[in-house]
Amino acid sequence: MKPNIWRRFYYWLDERIQFEDLIRFAAKKYVPVHSHSLWYYFGGVTLFLFIIQVVTGILLLLYYKGNEDLAFESIRYIMTEVEFGWLIRSIHSWSANLMILAAFIHMFSVFFTKAYRKPREITWLTGMVMLFLALGFGFSGYLLPWNELAFFATKVGTDIVGVIPLIGKPIQIFLRGGEDVTGATLSRFFGFHVAILPGIFTIFLFIHLLLVQRQGMSLPMEIVPEKAMKTMPFFPNFLLRDLLLWLIVLNILAILAVLYPWELGVKADPFAPAPAGIKPEWYFMFMFQTLKYIPAHIWIFDGEVVGVLLFIIAGVLWTLIPFWDKKTARGEKNLLINYLGLFCILYIILLTILGYLS
Repeated sequence: MKPNIWRRFYYWLDERIQFEDLIRFAAKKYVPVHSHSLWYYFGGVTLFLFIIQVVTGILLLLYYKGNEDLAFESIRYIMTEVEFGWLIRSIHSWSANLMILAAFIHMFSVFFTKAYRKPREITWLTGMVMLFLALGFGFSGYLLPWNELAFFATKVGTDIVGVIPLIGKPIQIFLRGGEDVTGATLSRFFGFHVAILPGIFTIFLFIHLLLVQRQGMSLPMEIVPEKAMKTMPFFPNFLLRDLLLWLIVLNILAILAVLYPWELGVKADPFAPAPAGIKPEWYFMFMFQTLKYIPAHIWIFDGEVVGVLLFIIAGVLWTLIPFWDKKTARGEKNLLINYLGLFCILYIILLTILGYLS
């Protein structure tokens, strides 16, 4: 009796949604199988962690108060009074860090496999925009607990933004909602974190996924496409493997959240001196540490200004690589680009380690 009910329900939906058309479309999608196929999965992992961010963020919103007087107390209430509130907050914080890590791995895998080549330039650009938005998520969300570490880290971060010539000061005032980091900054970052950034991110995510489905998976340059090349159907083979990796990531996330719960710290006091050794989150550490090594003055220029401008120029050039790496665009190998990518990875890792050791 029950199978008949489910069958009738399926047919009822199929008449209205055309499931069969979707299944036939999915069945025509194939994923290349080669030695670099593992890297295809990190885009899906990033998407999965973003979904976790959305779900846990909505749960936290039920109790969080984006107000200078109540923000810290609302987080403490979530962690101490709400059932499993501490776990939800810990999952939200850990998944944010893992999402940025997965996004970096996905970005570098696309870089080294040259998947930004024609006709995938727009796919690369939308991916880079989402990476920058993810960093914006991290920066804006860091202040929301309104604890001492977040307050002064935000002050340092917005001070760095303020040194950009011409546009730095207006951007700094826009981010802070005034001259200093205050309750207005908290309210503004709260709005960025839960409304503006997610909305923009969702638009670019839709475009990115649409392009990936339209163009299919890119092949590394050293692999010559052949008719006899091994492939697997996207549905259900690749999708099931993707879901299996999501399950593994979920287990890792649960272990981190339970064994290393995210601490709340001490409530921010704008009139207190900054604690010694203030540091940003790990994904900003290499930039922060670099600025510490740059001399105060380089010729007639302020050293910090030079450092910030160099990072901006490097970020723009990296984002626009499909348009200036002409050798790769013609289908020729460009080893210099590989060395550049390897240098960036080693530089980020080394400066991050030095930042935590110093």
